[in-house]
Amino acid sequence: MFDPEAGWVTSRLEVEPLTAAHSDELFDPLNDALLHTFVGGEPLTREQLTARCRRLAVRRSPDGSEVWANWALRERGSGQVIGTLQATLPAGGPSAGFAEVAWVVASRWQGVGLAKEAASELLERLVLSGWTVAAHIHPRHLASQGVARSAAMVPTTITQDGETRWLRTPARTPPRTPPL
Repeated sequence: MFDPEAGWVTSRLEVEPLTAAHSDELFDPLNDALLHTFVGGEPLTREQLTARCRRLAVRRSPDGSEVWANWALRERGSGQVIGTLQATLPAGGPSAGFAEVAWVVASRWQGVGLAKEAASELLERLVLSGWTVAAHIHPRHLASQGVARSAAMVPTTITQDGETRWLRTPARTPPRTPPL
């Protein structure tokens, strides 16, 4: 069973369940207009980021229909928080819809495979728990497409708000409990 409260460790990252306390560490890495090139908008103010982290740390949508699984990505060598990872899951479980995933890695940490490492591990955990996983990626965002491919996702012909839906389906073998 997939646990949105659980963190894990990869070879270069500590993946920590997001809390409001992470907002201070996330402010500088996420305060970068380049991160909004393909998704639009602009960096959040410190107050907006704190409020967002506080909302996400609840782990449920206000109406209870979604589980919000969000993590801070900490680079193990430096101890710095470098980005976020998220999965939005229908509260009804894998039969109720897709697990929607997204990742953000600060610009200065991009290009060394950290997003691939985090996303691949997250997707492995989700598909082993029976989820079909979706990500929506701008057609010109080649770096995110590379992350999706490394996590065994494939593009579909479906677009939503100008972004292509990428999917990874569960393994055909029965799900097993992912390692903690």
